[in-house]
Amino acid sequence: MLKRTIEISSQPTHLSMRHGQVTLSRDGELIGSVPCEDVGTVVVDHPQTTYTHAVLRDIVVQGGSVVICGHDHQPAGVLIPLGSHCQIVQRTREQIEATLPTKKRIWQQLIRGKILEASKVLDKSDAGKRLRVLVNQVRSGDPTNVEARAAKLFWQAWLPKEFAFRRDHDGDEFNGLLNYGYAIVRALISRAIVSAGYTPAIGIHHHHRGNPFCLSDDLIEPLRPLIDGCVRNLFLAGHREIDRESKTQLLGLLDSTTEFDGEHGPLNVVVHRYVNQFGACLRGETKTLDYPKRASSWN
Repeated sequence: MLKRTIEISSQPTHLSMRHGQVTLSRDGELIGSVPCEDVGTVVVDHPQTTYTHAVLRDIVVQGGSVVICGHDHQPAGVLIPLGSHCQIVQRTREQIEATLPTKKRIWQQLIRGKILEASKVLDKSDAGKRLRVLVNQVRSGDPTNVEARAAKLFWQAWLPKEFAFRRDHDGDEFNGLLNYGYAIVRALISRAIVSAGYTPAIGIHHHHRGNPFCLSDDLIEPLRPLIDGCVRNLFLAGHREIDRESKTQLLGLLDSTTEFDGEHGPLNVVVHRYVNQFGACLRGETKTLDYPKRASSWN
C-alpha cells in the first residue's frame, strides 16, 4: 500500500483523531483528513503545531512515523513503532548471531551499490567513470576503505567547479539540504526495520554505542545517492537552502519510483522488500542483497 507523507511547516496546525482519520485543523476549522492506516510519515516543522495523544499513538500503532524538526528545520527526532512483529525475538537473535563473514559480505554489497549509484549521479563525467572503476575494488568488509576514496572523489565533483563544496555534517546551505534528505529516508528505513521485526540499534557495520539506528545507517548507504542527486538538481535550479520547494522535492523521494530486484515501485513500499531481503541474507537464505535504486526512467 502506498503510504502518505504529511508535512506541516507553513502555518500552525492541530492534529487529532476522528473516526479513524488523522484530522488537520487551523483556527478550529478542519482543513483536511487522511485515514490513519494510510499515513507513512508526518514531518512537523512548525513550532506551533499541536497534537493529541491519540493521534501520535494511532499513527505509530498503524506503523507510521513522526519526524520532529528543530529550530534549524533539520529533523531533530523521530517517533517510530516499537514493533509488533510476531517473531521479534527471533529476528533480534538473527542480528546478534550473524557471522562476521556474513556481515562483511553484506557491507561489501551495500558499499558497492553506494559507489555505483554515486557514479550515476555524476553521469558521464570523468569522476563518474572513475567511480565505476572503484566499484569492483570493494572487497568483503571493505578493508582498504574504498568507500572513503570514492566519497572524496564524489564530493569534489558533485557541484560545478566554480562552486567550492565541502561535506560537513554541521554545515549550512547544501549540507543542510543533504542532512534533511538523509534524515527523512533514515526514518523511512527505521520504520521498515521495526516493521520486519528487527532492531534498528544492531548494525552489521555501524556500531556506535550511542546510536539507536546503526542498522538504519547501514542500509541507507546505497540510497544516499538518491538524496545527493536530488539536492544537486535543486542546486542547479537555484535552491541553496531548506525552503518549501526543496522540502517538497526531498519528501517526494519517499513516493518516487525506484527499481528493486527487477521490479518497480514507490520507495516507501519497496523499502520493506529491501529490509526483508536483508533478513534473508542474515539467515543464509541468499547471499545477494539488492537495494532500491533510481528507476531508469528518471532524468
